[in-house]
Amino acid sequence: MNQKSSPPAHPVIKHIMAHLTSLTPKGRTIGKYVMQFPRKAVFMTTRELSEVCNVSEATVVRFVNQLGFGGYGDFLQALRDYVDTGLTLQDRVDLPGMKAPGTDRFHRVVFDEMSNLKQFYESMDMKTMDSFVEALAESSWIYTIGSRLSFTFAYYLGWSLTKVRKGIHILNGSDSTTIDWLTNAPADSLIVMIATSRYPNELIKMGKVVRRLGYRLLVIADSALCPLTQFANLSLVVPTKNIPFIGSPTTISCIINYLVQELASREGARLEAHQETLEKVYRENDVLFDLYKEEPGIG
Repeated sequence: MNQKSSPPAHPVIKHIMAHLTSLTPKGRTIGKYVMQFPRKAVFMTTRELSEVCNVSEATVVRFVNQLGFGGYGDFLQALRDYVDTGLTLQDRVDLPGMKAPGTDRFHRVVFDEMSNLKQFYESMDMKTMDSFVEALAESSWIYTIGSRLSFTFAYYLGWSLTKVRKGIHILNGSDSTTIDWLTNAPADSLIVMIATSRYPNELIKMGKVVRRLGYRLLVIADSALCPLTQFANLSLVVPTKNIPFIGSPTTISCIINYLVQELASREGARLEAHQETLEKVYRENDVLFDLYKEEPGIG
């Protein structure tokens, strides 16, 4: 992995700099190492960091506490967000485990996704998710927007919502015509944007457009660093425990499933009527495969 030192632009690095003078000499040694080599430090245990800095593990724990983090895991999460945002595709090829044998890599991928889900399950903000569901239920018009990788999730959310209610539009934040759709949207429209690292500038631009037009904006992001959260009325941040090679789809997909199912449970009779209409149209237009429909033989 490229070990070039990184500029102190992220809050966690600025935080270390601001506290350097108040730290012990050994604490300053740790802080300077982390600032100079964040891409190394982010993969280290307390023992590994203590050894490379020639201090005790207890000193590392005190260092983290002095910075105001709840624990070493919280510190690593903040550092992980910083490193993930700045890694290039070439850097990611050198991530731990990328050169492992096929079976080991498979186990690592599955374990990483399970760890992400476990962290989300243990730290989920049900109040925020409930607010998301309420907004989805109350708004007459909903536009789901993503860009590049996150368009996959925006499409999945929008497509799923069409099975529950009307008034859903799916927009690609990489397409400039999205600005036209937003400009012509009803005043009470709800915009749901999904953003994943490394945060395309074109999607950030759409966030600014939504803010200027005065629509209510909900953002689902994979890091507190996401620049779209500054424009949002409500944000749901779901950080991952690892730095992914390309992306980490499991947790955001899980959130989408929950939001749609919870919304469906609140729709009552409207849901039944909506789905009856959909099924009728599917049958009339032969949209979906029918197991019981007799197919012509193959000659």
